[in-house]
Amino acid sequence: MRGFRILAFLAVVSIVGSGFASAQTRRQARLSDLEISRGLKEALSVGIKNAVAELGRENGFLENSDVRIPLPEGLQRTERTLRFLGQGRKVDEFVAAMNHAAEKAVPAAVDIFVDSAKQMTFDDARNILFSGEDDSATQFFRRTSEDRLREKFRPIVEDFTQQVGVTQKYKEMIGRYGFVGRVIGQDATDLDGYVTEKAMDGLFLLIAEEEKKIRRDPVGRTTAILRTVFGVLR
Repeated sequence: MRGFRILAFLAVVSIVGSGFASAQTRRQARLSDLEISRGLKEALSVGIKNAVAELGRENGFLENSDVRIPLPEGLQRTERTLRFLGQGRKVDEFVAAMNHAAEKAVPAAVDIFVDSAKQMTFDDARNILFSGEDDSATQFFRRTSEDRLREKFRPIVEDFTQQVGVTQKYKEMIGRYGFVGRVIGQDATDLDGYVTEKAMDGLFLLIAEEEKKIRRDPVGRTTAILRTVFGVLR
């Protein structure tokens, strides 16, 4: 008798689960390709605008521990020595200058997003929405825009670092200590390239966080199209 009740319970669970899955499938099917495409582009638009607003403001990188750009790895190994030798203020100025260069670059991403979004097909949109990954739209954006972002960011970084004398700050920081210069790595020799890559990493990290909010939290769905499209994922 007990075995029968267990089997009956499992049958009910199976039926309920099947009904839920069928209902979710029906909700997904009711979404048109155009709605899905619009919803994902809106999600990316919200993500990029919020990320740029956060990172493109003064000290946007410096005050966010998740994206703050540290000394290049080759210099991290010698930071304690540099500070011991009285170069602490120059280290801090150098780090601040790199982070300020990144904050100047990220607003350029907005225009590139518009072009990248045009590459999204209906198949892309449906696969992204139902991928089961919290950052699949961000991954698509990175694949289709990373090269152009790099090309756009680097000149801005170079221009800013030249204006504020980042290279000079770097030379002042290590130039007097030859033994330090011999242990730095490649990331410390191409400073503009290093800052450019870190700026992109920080930007995509925040876009991914915004996408996750929209996917997981109804409060993050701030427009009608976001509520319509991402509501089927609950």
